[in-house]
Amino acid sequence: MTIEDIIRQRGIKEILHFTTNCGVTGMLVEGVVKPRKRLLKDKHLEHIIIFNCPDRSRDVEWHDYNHLSITSVNRYLFGISEGKWHAGMDGWWCILSFLPEILTHLGVIFTTTNNIYTSVIRDEGPDGLERLFRDVIVRWSGSVVTRSPSTPDNQPTDPQAEVLYPGELSLDYLECIYIEDSNHASHIESLFGIFPKPPALRSCEVRPDLFE
Repeated sequence: MTIEDIIRQRGIKEILHFTTNCGVTGMLVEGVVKPRKRLLKDKHLEHIIIFNCPDRSRDVEWHDYNHLSITSVNRYLFGISEGKWHAGMDGWWCILSFLPEILTHLGVIFTTTNNIYTSVIRDEGPDGLERLFRDVIVRWSGSVVTRSPSTPDNQPTDPQAEVLYPGELSLDYLECIYIEDSNHASHIESLFGIFPKPPALRSCEVRPDLFE
């Protein structure tokens, strides 16, 4: 079985990444999503960078990967970013939806749970992807996630499972940007004509349910 087979059989439709309005502006400037390591070296973006997670000292070796989710964003991490690390932020959040074909790209790594948890299993290829959907996932000793009969086929067993995408992720694979209200949509759509590398598919969708 190939990754394409798993995508098709499980009905995986989108790969998601949440960011701030500053983050999406920087992505439109560059035409790519840059991992943390490369953002730190980019002088063009240094004044607008707002890291989703301020402290990434526990996974330094993975700073050259973009962290994405299958089917739904990591609500635990999103909640902390929005409610704690960036509470009162002068800005707003959006969620980028990428085509699932990026899972087939060279060097993509799949993690069974949050990449920093002690019992995480990392792997590539079809076996790595399919492992995310096993009946039982261990986060750390004493913390286990069990797959429920009601869990959608396209949703990993642990909502904190990650897709680690190596290097820069081109906006050519961007399918949609979800935002919380229409004012934010108007703002993003106004940027499409300004920057030299707009995404090939220019679509915004108002989905307040994704931000609750």
